[in-house]
Parts: sequence; structure tokens; C-alpha cells
Amino acid sequence: MAASSIPKPARSGAVYLRALEPEDLDFLFALENDPDIWGVSDTLAPVSRHALAEYLAHATADFYVVRQLRLVVTTEISSVPVGVVDLFDYDPLHQRAGIGITILAAERRHGYARQALELLKTHARQVLRLHQLYATVGATNTRSLRLFRAAGFRRVGTRQQWLRTPTSWEDAVEWQCLL
Repeated sequence: MAASSIPKPARSGAVYLRALEPEDLDFLFALENDPDIWGVSDTLAPVSRHALAEYLAHATADFYVVRQLRLVVTTEISSVPVGVVDLFDYDPLHQRAGIGITILAAERRHGYARQALELLKTHARQVLRLHQLYATVGATNTRSLRLFRAAGFRRVGTRQQWLRTPTSWEDAVEWQCLL
């Protein structure tokens, strides 16, 4: 079994993390094509069902090969997804990766993001044996700033005018968590 696979869904409180399944196509299509989150996902255009189907066909590839991992956040085993967590930009020499999280707008404010981050931190430390995680958060994204602080990340800097918005530029706050 590849080191990046999770043999059974990881659970924390009411939240589970599980691998992507082919049945997640409609969920991913809606998520990736939501213009409200394009600003935090570096996306400027819709993603086709075909491209997402191809992605799903290869989503189980080994983390150490593809250097990324996306897991689905659910509230019960095999239930409807409420979001995703991502590890990306894996650096094998320095044993670090970026982390991102998206919870559907209708499912926010239930603590799912915090529980999912704790699960992903545990997986990154115990299974993937990473040394640290980092995140980049828009300076005006107060909910995400609070989330990463509450999840034990330390604010390590600010990049000036780092993120383009529809009308101007926004600073980005850098977060780091030593595992």
C-alpha cells in the first residue's frame, strides 16, 4: 500500500477524511467551478468534467511521486462531502508541504475545518513523516487566519500585495507548523 493512502477513514470528532472516489466527480465539479473560491485557489477559469475525471483516475497516485494529496472531508463514513483538504508542493529534501482547505459555504461554522486540519496534521506527521506544513492566507480572510492560528500554526510573515483580487492587490499572511 502506498504511504499516502489511508487504509480506513481518519476520524476526529464528527469529521472523517477519505480518499477521492470516482463518485466525487459532481462534488469536485461544483467545488472547482465556484468563482467565490477561485481567489484562494489560484484559479481563473472553469474546470471541465473531463479534466476532473482524468484527475480522479490518477488521484490515488503515490504522494511521493505526484507530490500532492487531496482528501475529502465528510461528516460520516461514505456521506456527502463537505469539503477537501490538500497537501501540495511537497519538498522531499526538506520534508515540507503546503496545506489548503476548502469547506463548502453551506457547511462552514461547524468546526469541520479545524477537525480536518488536525487530522491532516496527524497524517502528515505519522504517515507521510513530514517535518512541517505551511499555508498562505489572504490578509482579509479573517476566518482562515483564525483557523490556522487555532490549529497551532505560527504566523511567520506577510508578503506585500501578493494576491491579486478583482479590484486590486492583497497582502498574504504566511503560516508555518512544525510537526
